[in-house]
Amino acid sequence: MPTTPNRYFVRPIAALFAVAFSASTGAASEPLSDLAALGEALFHDENLSLNRSQSCASCHDPEQGFADSRRAAEGAVSLGDDGSSLGNRNAPTAGYSAFVPQFHQDEDGKWVGGLFWDGRADDLAAQAGGPPLNPVEMGLQDEAMAVQRLKENPDYRQAFETLFSADILDQEVPAYAAMTQALAAYESSDVFAPFDSKYDRYLAGEAEFSKEEELGRVLFFSDQFTNCNQCHQLRNSPMDAQETFSDYSYHNIGVPRNPTLIQAAGLPMDFVDDGLLANPAVDDLAQQGKFRTPSLRNVAVTGPYMHNGGMQDLRTVVAFYNRYNSKSEAAQINPETGEPWGPAQVPATLSVKELTHGPALDARRVDALVAFLKTLTDQRYEHLLED
Repeated sequence: MPTTPNRYFVRPIAALFAVAFSASTGAASEPLSDLAALGEALFHDENLSLNRSQSCASCHDPEQGFADSRRAAEGAVSLGDDGSSLGNRNAPTAGYSAFVPQFHQDEDGKWVGGLFWDGRADDLAAQAGGPPLNPVEMGLQDEAMAVQRLKENPDYRQAFETLFSADILDQEVPAYAAMTQALAAYESSDVFAPFDSKYDRYLAGEAEFSKEEELGRVLFFSDQFTNCNQCHQLRNSPMDAQETFSDYSYHNIGVPRNPTLIQAAGLPMDFVDDGLLANPAVDDLAQQGKFRTPSLRNVAVTGPYMHNGGMQDLRTVVAFYNRYNSKSEAAQINPETGEPWGPAQVPATLSVKELTHGPALDARRVDALVAFLKTLTDQRYEHLLED
């Protein structure tokens, strides 16, 4: 079955979508390289899934903060290409993912970086190669099928020959690797990381924070009150440019089980996600239940939250953290369910030191933190805050 022309791709190579446009405003960003332009076409191509119904952009929609707005299981996870399959983890935003370091152990022996919630992909190219062949995602049978889909498209044939080699598409493994390189090049472009949020404009002296936003900023970066920045700050100074709001470390924060997801995905009710321990490179039981700290860029518009998608509202997330420091009965109730917070799934590895720091926050300070987190929204997605 021949593919239809991809609207994100035109010939010849020199004309490959020379300028990228932001999803909502149409504002021009830096010109894409030819390799990144090929990656953009691949990112939006539904022919790279078994039933030709799903692309990378289906779960990482450029108009929705590179997150999935069509999630199943009451908003917890993404639906597979077959229209019925569900995974057991929330698909995180692909925005700012180029800043995630390769999976490694730091000087203290702690695991850092890697793509996916458990860091099993060293870099963007490795990550990009996973979903097309995952049976519960895009569902292609193997690399050979993916390359055959590429060969169906004359634009792709020309581009791969020009950018790689004349016979690249006749070599399944190298051709698949070339495809992932192109996707990685696109995801490394400033289309995914414009650094133009209100927070960035505030740092540049181009915007002012409200009193509530400023209080939230002070609380966020305060070692005395919240400790948020211990895990959600990459740069040495909060005033540094290109802060991604994650140090990409791994923690078990005690996220409760999400029974809605477990039931929808057909998992046993006692299912426990091993987190970092599920990474083939890790065999230390002390890492069970830990997940990589996500970037907070666009966090206000890319819910649901946590690895299992168990929290729908950003304020719920802040309230969840606050439960560890508050003695009040109200703080021990999940505001979305009206029931007590469920227990940690792997209590033995809970990051107690990081979670139990500082005084309890009153409602005003919880709201202030949420207000500050909203300022981390890219300019092209600010209209989503109103929705």
